[in-house]
Amino acid sequence: MTALNIFGAAGEYKFCVVCTHVLNTCVSGSTGQKFRLCLSWSQQEPSAQVASQHLMDKRRPQDILMQQPAKKNRIDAPMAIRGPIPNGPMHPRPLVALLDGRDCSVEMPILKDVATVAFCDAQSTQEIHEKVLNEAVGALMWHTITLTKEDLDKFKSLRVIIRIGSGYDNVDVKAAGEMGIAVCNVPGYGVEEVADSTLCLILNLYRRTYWLANMVREGKKINGPEQLREAAQGSARIRGDTLGIVGLGRVGTAVAIRAKVFGFNVIFYDPYLADGIEKSLGITRVYTLQELLFQSDCVTLHCNLNEHNHHLINDYTIKQMRPGAFLINTARGGLVDEHALAAALKDGRIRASALDVQESEPFNLATSPLKDCPNLIITPHSSFYSEQSVSELREMAAGEVRRAILGRIPDSLRNCVNKEYFPSAANSVRFPFPPTAFSDNMNGADFAAFNPAAAAAATAVAMGAHSTMDRRPIVSHSNPHSTLITHSGASNLSKRESSDSVR
Repeated sequence: MTALNIFGAAGEYKFCVVCTHVLNTCVSGSTGQKFRLCLSWSQQEPSAQVASQHLMDKRRPQDILMQQPAKKNRIDAPMAIRGPIPNGPMHPRPLVALLDGRDCSVEMPILKDVATVAFCDAQSTQEIHEKVLNEAVGALMWHTITLTKEDLDKFKSLRVIIRIGSGYDNVDVKAAGEMGIAVCNVPGYGVEEVADSTLCLILNLYRRTYWLANMVREGKKINGPEQLREAAQGSARIRGDTLGIVGLGRVGTAVAIRAKVFGFNVIFYDPYLADGIEKSLGITRVYTLQELLFQSDCVTLHCNLNEHNHHLINDYTIKQMRPGAFLINTARGGLVDEHALAAALKDGRIRASALDVQESEPFNLATSPLKDCPNLIITPHSSFYSEQSVSELREMAAGEVRRAILGRIPDSLRNCVNKEYFPSAANSVRFPFPPTAFSDNMNGADFAAFNPAAAAAATAVAMGAHSTMDRRPIVSHSNPHSTLITHSGASNLSKRESSDSVR
């Protein structure tokens, strides 16, 4: 019998597909024993719990009717029009589901007072429980499964998807927005771990540590300088080499800071950043991808993946790299054409490469074009991981779900990636005070004469009239400094909000 795992404050319970409402009789799939369980009871604190059978006996007929709210047809209008997630008498505990995992120990303390939390442990959308498809208003997901437009159509009550990680290329964001489903990510976690892992891979490529350690493990004896020269062939000095960073977001910046300590000359390419950031970091900016590839002894990727930069590193761009350069990818597997990389490694055009992400995951080396490549390090999409970073990630994801339940979508969400589909977000005022309320050259003397009450009144009038007041200048992401059009005609870097965490 198919089971859905539902968590409550008192423990974990299994509800079969028959048990779609509280206080129904359920037959255990393993023992055949019949039992009754009140979901409302299971969610109460221990001091307030009442035996479920006693509660069934005492419940009034009208209470039993209240526990089975009428099914409502899905409204396909944007969520900002539909309003916040129902949390009133008819839906006292909205259902939130972890689609592709089974551990909810971090999420439960954050959500147990506002939602029922279930896990599906699904490896594909076909394994998602029917109760989740019909009733879940919130979904948490890792990168195991993909939600296409057809998959999203199966969810009847879904209002928010939280991608537990930074990348959201496994969700059809456009289709979700058109259905009124907000999609959020968690871009700020694991920055230190990914940056540290990137430097670890760079050091391994330069110093050949990985291969030398394997030689010792395999029992090979190295005697004399000639054998050592042969074993360590390809090792290089770091100081004075040029490290090229594609995408200077959170992780890219952290990598740049660390690389400078090792003696790298750091350059970067990011067409979506304002001028001047390079001066604050003491690094060099280039304005085309070709220029970065031509100057770099080592190239590391730290940008998100979308339809414009798929296979950013391909046969055409590899030929623009310095002969014997290193390549590191801890961002997204789809950024690198693995067939082109395999050919370059075998030809020696790329001296060595390290990949933490692959085009197809979980990665199978036996069926990959990289299976016979020399000088290659592959790790299993793990550069983000530490006990601290994962705990922080899950807390941030659960907090976003909580804000969706208690607040208004998308205004209460911190990292909604498809806000443009919600009218309330488009009409919201960006800044609390209109710039006209302040002097252009405001300083201490001007501040002494500034009238806060007048500024607040001016703000209220402006907001009430939906004024199209002048706003603080912001950097346009629609007109980057430059874009490289590859041989396939695709733009060379993803449009993103300077975010390059990789999970």
